[in-house]
Amino acid sequence: MLEHKLISIMKTYNNLNRDLTLVQALNLPHWCIAAGYVRNYVWNYLHGFNKPSSLNDVDILYYDPSDTREQTEKNLESILQNEVRDYNWSIKNQARMHERNNEQTYLSVADAMKRWPETATATAITIGKSNKLEVIAPHGLNDLFDLVVRQSPYFKDTDCFHNRVQSKQWLETWPNLKLIVEETQH
Repeated sequence: MLEHKLISIMKTYNNLNRDLTLVQALNLPHWCIAAGYVRNYVWNYLHGFNKPSSLNDVDILYYDPSDTREQTEKNLESILQNEVRDYNWSIKNQARMHERNNEQTYLSVADAMKRWPETATATAITIGKSNKLEVIAPHGLNDLFDLVVRQSPYFKDTDCFHNRVQSKQWLETWPNLKLIVEETQH
């Protein structure tokens, strides 16, 4: 099962326990570490890279409709920044992100993630109730492990998708990636 494989790979990341413990200590509802933190590490691992690629930021997601103030997120980022200065922490409450994205209210972290530009990016890891690592992947994990960059069917801005792939230089950084362009998405 790919979830077990992802957890096994992520457990080889030296900073994983520290990072998860720091975020867990914030006591956020329905939280996870997502996007490039997971995606890049898996792609590095699958490419056999010994040195991790740099992260633009470390995306922390949570879902709390009772407090959708952006300032709350900034305060949480400051707490983490004081703990680990070599990360650019980015904390976003997915209960408010639908407004920024001009969409209907997201129902959960997973519901928000499925609307991200790429399927492989919509992957996260968290500590579950039984203190075990859990995966959130609304599009599944096949694209991540098959090294596929594919536009999410819920993300309608194809130009934005292509610009992201190009500006982030994923195909150059990870030469085994395959860009899949769906015919139905114009």
